[in-house]
Amino acid sequence: MNPLPDWQEELALLAKAYTDEIPGKLTQMRSVWDQFCDQKDQRLLITLHRLAHNMAGSAATFGLHSLSDHARRFDLFLKKILDTQLPPTADQEQQVFAFLDALYRVSPQKAAEKVTVFQSYQGSDVSRNRLGSELQRQHKLVFIVDDDPIVASELSLQIGYFGYQVKTFHQLKDLTEAIHEQIPAAIILDIMFPEGHLAGIEIIEQIQEIYHVHIPLIFTSIRNDMEARLQAVRAKGDAYFTKPVQVGSLIDKLDWLTSHRQEEPFRVLIVDDEVSLANYHATILQQAGMLTCCVTDPMQVLQPLVEFRPDLILIDVYMPQCSGLELASVIRQQETYISVPIVFLSTEMNQGKQQDAMRLGGDDFLTKPIRPERLIGAITSRVERYRILRSLMIRDSLTGLLNHTRTKEQLDLELVRAEKYHQPLAFVMLDLDHFKSVNDLYGHASGDSVLKSLSRLLLQRLRQTDIVGRYGGEEFAVVLTNTDGVGAVHVMNEIRDGFAQIRHYANGKEFTVTFSCGIACYPDYQDNRNLCDAADEALYRAKNSGRNCVVLARPQRGS
Repeated sequence: MNPLPDWQEELALLAKAYTDEIPGKLTQMRSVWDQFCDQKDQRLLITLHRLAHNMAGSAATFGLHSLSDHARRFDLFLKKILDTQLPPTADQEQQVFAFLDALYRVSPQKAAEKVTVFQSYQGSDVSRNRLGSELQRQHKLVFIVDDDPIVASELSLQIGYFGYQVKTFHQLKDLTEAIHEQIPAAIILDIMFPEGHLAGIEIIEQIQEIYHVHIPLIFTSIRNDMEARLQAVRAKGDAYFTKPVQVGSLIDKLDWLTSHRQEEPFRVLIVDDEVSLANYHATILQQAGMLTCCVTDPMQVLQPLVEFRPDLILIDVYMPQCSGLELASVIRQQETYISVPIVFLSTEMNQGKQQDAMRLGGDDFLTKPIRPERLIGAITSRVERYRILRSLMIRDSLTGLLNHTRTKEQLDLELVRAEKYHQPLAFVMLDLDHFKSVNDLYGHASGDSVLKSLSRLLLQRLRQTDIVGRYGGEEFAVVLTNTDGVGAVHVMNEIRDGFAQIRHYANGKEFTVTFSCGIACYPDYQDNRNLCDAADEALYRAKNSGRNCVVLARPQRGS
C-alpha cells in the first residue's frame, strides 16, 4: 500500500484532532444551555447558536455529514427563536434538549473514524504547475549564432550587461552540437548564413524535429521582407529583429521569454476561531503554493495584519467577541487595507446576511463546507486582480518600477527593519547625465527606451530584496538592504560601468548614456528625511565632479 502524500497525512491528522474535540464541543453546548435555563440570559442563547452554526460548517468540512446535518437543523431552530426576540417556550426548550441528545447520538464514537473529505482533492495542480515553470528555466544561458564574429561578440557583450550568460557560435553545426549537450534558455540567431539565405531558419526546424522541444527563439537579420518574416513565424520564432538590433527592445523580449522567476506566493490571512478549521484551510492553500497566517482570536488581528502583509483576508462570520462583519468594518476603516480583498467563509445561507457582509466591505462570500479547488480558485482570482490593481497604483507606467511615493514608503519600512535587526542600509539616488540632450537629439521615444533600459539593468543586477524605484523624470532611487557604504559604492560602480557600455540606437545613429550616483547610509543618517537629503547632496556633488561617477555621503564630525 502506497503511503499518503505529506499533505494528506496532515489533513488526516487535522481531521482526527477535530474528531477528538467533538465530545468537548458537545459538552460546551450542553453547559451553555444549562446556564441559559438557570439565568435566562439571551447572550447565552446567542452563544449556543454560534456553537451550533460553527459545528454545522466544520463537521461537514471534515466529512462528518450526519453530525453536520443535525447541527445545521439545530442552528436554524435556534435562529428562529432568536429572531422572535422572545424567550423560548417550554415546548421549544424540550426541542433543544432533543437536538442536543441527537448530536450526541450521531457524533463519531471513535477518534480514528474515516472521513471522506480528501477524496475530492487530488493535490495542488497550481503548486505543481508553478514548480514546473521554475524548473524549465533554472538558468539564463543564451546561445547567439551569427557568422559575423564581431556582431556576435558585440551582442554578447551587450546582453551580458543584463545578467545573461552567453555562448556565441559562428557556424550552424556548432549550434547543433551545443544543443545536444545543453538546452539554453533562448537562442538568438541570424537567418542568413553561407549555407543559404534562410539557413538559420532551416537548422532550427531540424533541431525542433529532432528534440521535440520549443526553445524560445529570436531571429535577427538585415532582411526585412515578408518572405523572411513569414518563414521565421513558421519556424515558431518568438521574435524578429532587424539589424542593427536595438538592445533595449531585444532585452525586453528576452526577459519576457526567459523570465520564469516564481512569483511571490499569495499571502492569505485566515481568521477563524475554530482552530482545526483554520488549520485545514491553511493546509489546502499551502498545497497551492500560498503562504498563510492563522488568527483564532479576532481581537488579536491587528499585529498580524501589519507583520504578515496579506494579499487577502479570509474571515469566518460567526466568532465570539467580534463577528466577522464587525472585523471587516474595523479593517476597512484603516486606509492601508481599504483595497485588500476580504472573503467571508461561513455556513450562513441567508441572502440578506450575505448581502450585509458584502456591504460592510466583503469582496466574496463562500459557504462551508467548500471544496478545496473552489476555495483555491476563488482566492487565486481575487488575489491576482488585487495585485494587478495594486501594481497600477504603486508602479511607474513606463518602467514598471515603484513610483516615488511607494519608494519612500518602502524606505521607511526598511529603515525600521534595519534598526530592529541592527543592520546597515544604503539609499541610492541616480540621475542620467545630460538626459535632456538625449531627448533633444534622438526624440522622446528614444529617451523612454533609455529609461527602460536602465530600469531593466537595475532589476537584473540587484537582489530581489533590494528596492528599485523611479523617483521622477530621469531620476531613480535604490534601497540596498543590509549593505554598508563600501558595498553600496562597489555595487553601483559595477552597474554604472555596465550601463555606460550599452549602445542605444535611434534614426540609424548609435549613442551611449551615463549616470551619476549619490549614496547615503544608515546608521550614519538615522531617518528618511536625513537619508534622502544626504543622498541628494551626494548626487549633486557627483554631478559637479564631472558626472558618470558615484559619491558616498560622509556625515560631518560631531553632527
